[in-house]
Amino acid sequence: MSNNGQSKHTTNNPFDIFIIGARKGFNIAVNNLVPNILMAYAVSEVLRILGVMKLVGEIFGPMMFIFGLPGEAVTVLLTAWLSSSAAVGLAASMFNNGILEPRHLTILMPAFFLLGAQLQYMGRLLGVADVPKRYWPLLMSASLLNALCAMLIMNWFFA
Repeated sequence: MSNNGQSKHTTNNPFDIFIIGARKGFNIAVNNLVPNILMAYAVSEVLRILGVMKLVGEIFGPMMFIFGLPGEAVTVLLTAWLSSSAAVGLAASMFNNGILEPRHLTILMPAFFLLGAQLQYMGRLLGVADVPKRYWPLLMSASLLNALCAMLIMNWFFA
């Protein structure tokens, strides 16, 4: 590696640049995204089989009704706070089991990205940037508020 962080064997050939990028993207998908998705899918199945998902639906049903979602959808939002790719896996599992419908997935989709794995990045970004910890709850709340507003708007479009 040279001082600027680039490899000594850099190339300006667009084909080579594409291949290098594709390899990096493949490695990220295989090593980071797929394990999260599979884990969320498996946990969802276990919760469904044990009846926990139904209980969660009953408890959070009134709150999630505001967004036009079944109560079980709260698990997708909590998962999105931990990992966006895991939230996608959980939502796919819930869709396959008939808990979520295409309309529900469309309402939830903005929240996947607006909550965006905050727990993972809290220390990685806010800590590294030396943001005083007293501001962290405010920053986390802003993303949550954005996600809730987005789901309200999406539900309004489907009303």
